[in-house]
Amino acid sequence: MERDGDQLSTRPALETEGLRFLHVTVGSLLATYGWYIVFSCILLYVVFQKLSTRLRALRQRQLDRAPAALEPDIVVKRQEALAAARLKMQDELNAQVEKHKEKLRQLEEEKRRQKIEMWDSMQEGKSYKGNTRKPQEEDSPGPSTSSVIPKRKSDRKPLRRGGYNPLSGEGGGACSWRPGRRGPSSGG
Repeated sequence: MERDGDQLSTRPALETEGLRFLHVTVGSLLATYGWYIVFSCILLYVVFQKLSTRLRALRQRQLDRAPAALEPDIVVKRQEALAAARLKMQDELNAQVEKHKEKLRQLEEEKRRQKIEMWDSMQEGKSYKGNTRKPQEEDSPGPSTSSVIPKRKSDRKPLRRGGYNPLSGEGGGACSWRPGRRGPSSGG
C-alpha cells in the first residue's frame, strides 16, 4: 500500500494542477449550462429519430418505384392514360367554346333583329323602345337565360316624395342650411 501512496505523491505537480483546472472548468460549465445541455441532447435525439424514420421510408419508396419505372409496359400505359385524359379535357374545352360562340352568335342576331325592328318602327313614325321589349318578353315565356329580372315600376318604392326639389329648400327633412344674421357681430 505504501507504494500506491508513494506513486500519488510522486506525480508531477503540473499534471495534478491540469486535472484540477479541468475539473473546475467542466464543473462550472455543467453547473451553469447543465439543463440546457441535457434538453438540447434530448432534442437532438428526437430529431435524429424522426429523420432516420423518414429517410428509411423514402429509401423504401425509391426501392419500390425502381422496378416499376424500369418496366416499359407500365410506362407506356401511364403515358397513354395521360394522353387520353388530356384529349378528353381538350374535347370538353372545345365543346364549351363552341357553346359560348353559339350564344354570342344568337345574341348578335338578336341585337341585329332589334336594330332592324327599331329602324322600321322609326321609319313608320312609331315609338321604338316599347315595341322592341314586348316581343322579347313574348318570345321567352319560360325562364330566361339572363339572371337579371326587370322589376315593374309599380313594385318600386319612390326614393323621395313627389314634390321634392333640392334647390327650393322645402321638404328636405331635418337638415337644412340657413344663412347667418346680417349686421355687426355681437362679440365682446
